[in-house]
Amino acid sequence: MLRFATLLLIASVNFAAQAENYPSRPIRWIVPVPAGSSGDFVTRIVTQKIGEAWGQQIIIDNRSGGAAIIGSDIIAKASPDGYTFGTLLTPHVVNPSVLKNLPYDTLRDFTPITLMVTVPNVMTMHPSVPANTLKEVIALAKANPGKYNYGTPGTLTSGHLSMEMLKLAAGIDITYVPYKGGAPAITDLIGGQIQFLISGPPGVLPHIKSGRLKAIGTTSLQRLPWLPDTPTFAESGLPGYDTYGWYGVFAPAKIPREIVTRLQAEIARVLKLPDIREKFATQGAIPIGNTPEEFAAYIKREMGVWGKIARQVGLKAD
Repeated sequence: MLRFATLLLIASVNFAAQAENYPSRPIRWIVPVPAGSSGDFVTRIVTQKIGEAWGQQIIIDNRSGGAAIIGSDIIAKASPDGYTFGTLLTPHVVNPSVLKNLPYDTLRDFTPITLMVTVPNVMTMHPSVPANTLKEVIALAKANPGKYNYGTPGTLTSGHLSMEMLKLAAGIDITYVPYKGGAPAITDLIGGQIQFLISGPPGVLPHIKSGRLKAIGTTSLQRLPWLPDTPTFAESGLPGYDTYGWYGVFAPAKIPREIVTRLQAEIARVLKLPDIREKFATQGAIPIGNTPEEFAAYIKREMGVWGKIARQVGLKAD
């Protein structure tokens, strides 16, 4: 008994020493989307500030593909020692409803740290489509079922889910064309290969201003400050319609609480910096920085909302 108590004391002393010296080596940060995407941009901005404050390098490891499953699996199976974190997004909470054999448990195998930002979406359209409002788009689609195509930045992203939610709410049939990233989808939208796209604002704003694309509506309940003349879907005949993308920080399960608390506080501090808020504004991102408990509750709500939509429309991961 005495030996067991001694071992416990040694272990607690060792842990306290490690916590005091943390971090003592570079940190790996998984991002399940391509470099240059909105999620990557947000992560690099935040982690640069954290690395500077902690005096350690944070290495961004982009592991895109598989509706974020590849990156999520790496986080879930990493050692819970505080040296592997990751930024996950909307597909993380949808995958359990569309895939039976995920290599991890979405709730049990992760520790939520904080929701960094939310990103309202905007629906854009090629100018050749004979419509100018969401009501006109819906009427046109009803008169021509299956004629028009829409793209998204990726399967099960907020853009994909938002369009499927629109189709369900409005009773319309528009064909889905998947893309791997926002850039190729926007290129084909401008070229007329697809007619519609729901995505974050940054990639499409220049083309809206130039007239190469039309802004039809925004998916959040409030109008976007960078598109003040573009009505929301709720204003356009779909009351209560409110969707957006999000980027949140996760760690493997069983990571020490002290590290969770420290990282969440640091991210919350960074998100309040004026220069960070200004940079995020250019991406249409709204800083959040909530507590781990609040983020965990948010994840469960998102799983319920999008799981229901996924089952209703039969969504599948590519």
